[in-house]
Amino acid sequence: MFFLCGHPVLWPELGVVLLSLTVIAALYSSVGHGGGSGYLAVLSLTTLAFADPLWLKQYAWSLNLIVAGVAFWYYNNGGFLDWGLAIPFLIGSIPMAVVGSYVQLEGFAYDILLSIVLVFAAWRLLSSTQEEKEVSRPAHLTAIACGGGIGLASGMIGIGGGIFLSPLLILNGWSSAKEAAATAALFIWLNSLSGLVGSSLSGGFGIELDLFAPFAGAVLVGGLLGSRHGSKISTQIGIRRLLVAVLLIAAAKRVFGMLGI
Repeated sequence: MFFLCGHPVLWPELGVVLLSLTVIAALYSSVGHGGGSGYLAVLSLTTLAFADPLWLKQYAWSLNLIVAGVAFWYYNNGGFLDWGLAIPFLIGSIPMAVVGSYVQLEGFAYDILLSIVLVFAAWRLLSSTQEEKEVSRPAHLTAIACGGGIGLASGMIGIGGGIFLSPLLILNGWSSAKEAAATAALFIWLNSLSGLVGSSLSGGFGIELDLFAPFAGAVLVGGLLGSRHGSKISTQIGIRRLLVAVLLIAAAKRVFGMLGI
């Protein structure tokens, strides 16, 4: 047993957490995501859920940097990144992610918003098998506005925003699935960096390197596996459903906690 933020964490629990982080990183990176919402879900199911929300957000962003970076490397090398599509979203999102990271959501507000995000992530995973529409790029002002809204929400919650951006691109017919993955990976990496920097300036840097190291190793392995074999993710519907269950359970845990159950 060791202590984190004053709360005891058992070694078996840490092992389960590391395995879960690896699976989540593999699944999310296969579609260009960093996995921030999934990491928050796992941490919300453990004794780490009692840690400061700022601490949870910084860990999610830091792990996002690793996994989204790996995913971006694979998808960019595959020729799927369209800078003309990505840049307007980035222009809107990066400054708003910094602004959002200054917003300290605690207690009830944080639990409500995190639960909504977790349920939304579950819906995205279930609906991501829909057929793609004919691609038509969005107007630049529309992309900037959408990027700004996603960046603000991402900064407030502690994620990279991929769970919002990818379905937005695909369901509106603004990109193909693999273009969305490449764009989301870059979007998530830069938003996560912006959020981490902003939160560090406003509330201090809370990463504990002795704990972060095994977390980082776990998501790096998962990210490498998932990014390399992303084209085969449609055959892993069972894993998708399992992740959906984890996200919904984590959201329910937050809601029950608010109700004192």
